[in-house]
Formats: sequence, C-alpha cells, structure tokens
Amino acid sequence: MWEKAFSQAPGYQRIEKNKSQTIGLKTLEELKDFIDFEHIKYCLLKPYFEVKDYPLVEARELLPSFEVDLYEYKSLPGFSMVAFERQLNSFQEIFQFDALHSLSDWEEMQVQDTCSVEENAIATNIRTFQSRLPKRYHAAFLSEFESKNICSMQSYDRILPFLLELERAHVIAHDSTGEFTLQGMYASLPSNLDSELKQFGLKIGKFKPGNNLMYECNRLFVYQFMMELHGFPIVSERRTSSAMFAIRLLRQHERFIVRVLGQSDRTITTMMSPPPGTPRRLAKYPKVEKTALVQVHENQKDLVELLKDQGFFVDDKKRVVILRVTYQQHDYSPKNVREDRALSVLRQEVIHPITGRTIENLNIIQNVRNMILRLNDIVRGEYRIPVNYKRSEIIESTDTHEDRLKALYTWLSKHMHRIVDYSDDYYSQIVRVLDGYLLAPDNYGIFNDHYELHQEVWSRYGQIQQARKIRILEDLRNRKYKGESISYHRMLELMTEILNELKFEIVNYFDRLVVKVLIIGNDVVSDSYLLRKYIQVDDKTLSPYGHDIKKMYQQLVMLLDEFRSIRKSRTASSSSSSPF
Repeated sequence: MWEKAFSQAPGYQRIEKNKSQTIGLKTLEELKDFIDFEHIKYCLLKPYFEVKDYPLVEARELLPSFEVDLYEYKSLPGFSMVAFERQLNSFQEIFQFDALHSLSDWEEMQVQDTCSVEENAIATNIRTFQSRLPKRYHAAFLSEFESKNICSMQSYDRILPFLLELERAHVIAHDSTGEFTLQGMYASLPSNLDSELKQFGLKIGKFKPGNNLMYECNRLFVYQFMMELHGFPIVSERRTSSAMFAIRLLRQHERFIVRVLGQSDRTITTMMSPPPGTPRRLAKYPKVEKTALVQVHENQKDLVELLKDQGFFVDDKKRVVILRVTYQQHDYSPKNVREDRALSVLRQEVIHPITGRTIENLNIIQNVRNMILRLNDIVRGEYRIPVNYKRSEIIESTDTHEDRLKALYTWLSKHMHRIVDYSDDYYSQIVRVLDGYLLAPDNYGIFNDHYELHQEVWSRYGQIQQARKIRILEDLRNRKYKGESISYHRMLELMTEILNELKFEIVNYFDRLVVKVLIIGNDVVSDSYLLRKYIQVDDKTLSPYGHDIKKMYQQLVMLLDEFRSIRKSRTASSSSSSPF
C-alpha cells in the first residue's frame, strides 16, 4: 500500500508525474509540504508495511511531558535534516558539512573562480556522497545514480534511502537559481548544550552565578523544561543537537526547518522558524510538530467510523492513522502551579494516506474517556503496555500490586497537569477509581507490604488534589471563578475558604505548592485598588459591604502568616535532618 501513498495528493501528484521537470520549490512552506509527503511515505509507511511487528507510537507518547524512550529499533530508519531558505556560504556557516552543488552552482563557480573546478559536477557530488556512505551500499548507490544528478529534489525520493544510512544530517538550501536542492550531507549540528542550559537557567531564575548548590538542585528541571520547549525529553545526542541547533538558528533570525526522526521514538519531529509577521511574543520559540503512526482506541467508535468511511486508515484492521500534532510553548512562570509545563497540544491532524488532505478538530491523544479507561486497566491489573518507572525500570504488565502501584505513580506523574485542569465531573471519575483501589480494605495488607510505593502514590495523588485548589486560587487572583468574573467580596470569601481547607491538607507537604500559595496571596493583599478603596481607609467611612471586605482581607493575611510559619518550620526541620 505504501507505494500508492499520496498518489492523489494534488501538489505531490504533479511532482510524481513530472520527474523530468524541475519542481520549483522556493519557499520554506512549499518545501515542508513536499518533504512531509516524502518522509511520511518512506520513513513511516514503508517501514510499517515491511518491518514485522512495527512498533506503533502510543498516543501517550505524543503527550507532554514526554517520556524517555524504552527501546531503540535498529531495523527502523532514522535521520536528521536542516533546511535554509537561502544559499549556503560554506566558510561562514556555523556548522560543518560536506558540500554538494547543483549544476547551476557549478556553472556560476566556473564563471566567477579561476581555480581548478571539476568539469564533471555530477561525478564530484557522487564521489563526495560515496565517501561517507558505508561500503556495503556503494554498489546499489552507483547503480542508481552513476552519471545522474543527486542534488535535484526530483531525485530526493531515490536518494533518501541512502541518506537514512548516514549517521549525520543532510542539508537542503537554495541553489543559485533560488530553488531548493540537496546542498550538503554528513553535517554535524553543533549542540552547545552547556552554555544554552546555563543561560536558560539564569534567565528563568533557577540558577545564580557561582551558586553551585542551586545549580545542582535545579539542573534537571531546567534541562527537562528547555528540551520540552523544543519537543523532546532528555534524549540522545541526535535529537539534543537538533534542538540546540534550532535554538541557535532562531536567535540568528534564520528561516529554517530542523527535522529529526529517532529510531527509538519512531516520530518525525519538526522545528520550524515562525512565519514572517508572527508577533514577537509568539516568535520566541520554533514551531514544533510531531508526525507518527498511531492506533485509534477502539472505544472511540464514532471517530473510528468517521475515519473508516473517509478512508483515513493506513490499516483498517489495526485502526492506524497518520497523526500530526502541533504544540504550543509556555513561558516559565514561578507563579504558575503548573510551572514545569513547557508544552501543550495545540492541534491534532489526521492525514489521508492517499489524497494527503487533513482533518482537524479530532481528539485522539487527549481523550479523557480513554485516559480513565487506562486508569481502570491499571488498578484492575489489565494494563499491558510497557511503562518506564522513574527511568530505572520497565513495567511490562500490572499483574502484581507492586507493578500496579508503580504504573499508577507513572500515570499520575504523566497526566498531573491535565488532571489539574479537568472539570469537576471528570475529576470525580478519577477520584472514584483511585479511592476505590487505594482505600479498599482488602488491599490494606498488600499495601503494608509495599508501604513505600503506596505512600509514593498517595503523595502524588495528594499533590494533584492540592494543585487543583491552587489552580482555583490562580483564577481568583484575577477575580475569575469557573469562567465568570466575580467581585472582590466573593474573591476574598472563596480564597479564605480554600486556604482554610488547604492548611489541613498540607500534612503532605509540597514546598513548591506552598510557595505558590504565598505568591498568589501576596499578589491579592498587595492589590492597589483593594488597599486604596477598603483597607487604607478609616473604618467609620466604610459601608457594611466594605467592613466585610476588610474583615475577610484580615483573615486572608492571618492565613498567609500561618502558611509562612508552616513553611518556615518545614524547611527548618528538613535542613536540620539533612546530612549536608
């Protein structure tokens, strides 16, 4: 089936039928459309039909925060690529690569340069490429390309299998006529990870110059956040260097695409410069997309029927689709209860395998009902998908309570930010499942045997419960409650009510959450309008309504003092018990 992929896609069909003519790709957007079809066809669909037991990407793997890959699949393709919407200038580029030249480039060089230039441009490109290609592929390469132009985008589908055998990136850029061609290979993308990490940590206030302890405590958080902004967890060198290179190119205001496919993640990740005219606040990060083969859950019956009727399935029996996910980056804010949320899903598109058309407004990877079903599977011992527990152990099934607790901890950690934002209805369903398992009398003896694991799950569960309350406080700070504007009176009333509940819940103490409470509370008690209108005025001039507001304001101040005392005692006790 893969040979027919995108055979009816309008732009791609024109290119396929006119192999003898130039394609004429001049803009980055035109190039992206072309290589999307090529990479999906030859790097996802072809392996799916040719590799036995192809490992489909789990929907949860495309949800931030991203998980570390469990396995590397040596039989699957992998590559990295960089494209520039300009001509290359070999000496002035900031990375190393083996240059290839289109025929038009050689003609220009012969006119401008008197030094010895190879008369046969094609032969020179072939020798350059062959010098980097593993020897076992030489015969096939020469059979395909001897005396032929390897730089033209018309040849890209035929050169791609050989590019996939190279360890380093290939480079696409404008030739002297302003069209995209293959302009380089075996490119080494500079990582510069150390300076980028430290610069980012200083920027968000997690590092301070010369403070080694602060650096060591926050390094992993900063590393994870920075990588997730660009679509990855902390991963292999190929994907790390691609992300770092994208940061550098964006800072230099380049028009670029950086693309990478890992053998472990089976996902094409694209980082692209924002289009011209993008507001400055939205142009701080590259546009991040991920494309993969994903199985639609059988419980999404209406969606399955829709996709089947319109021919979107790559494999009807297994309900496999080509899914492209676009993400939105979030600035770090210490005031945000979800402060480690760097990325969220902006858009999901299913791509038709024949026509190339897309259908949006579908929910394949964020379906709440599916997530609750997975949670039920875990507590019942019916979950069979491998789980990476704390990056140290692979849980293959949930047959034992020990494995269920480990899978449950991983599930809660993965979806914590989403659960914090769930409606009360969906959250009550999650609570019902968790309480039914964690508080079941029949399980008390079992949980005593796994006391530390059980407490670990309870701690994460308690953190989510507290975070949901603080998420409400974040809205109340802006006088919003359940999507509606409220008065100062109602804001103070709700805040004091929530803080009264919360102070008894922080028996399970999470310092970051308490800090958020204090930041939000300080913002409210420092509100200039509140101070001017009700607090810094004589009681005699206040109306009964004003007296109520002043009284609740004082209650809020007292509650914040209690939280400061709790934090002071907790931090003091933890520092005294520390061996350092």
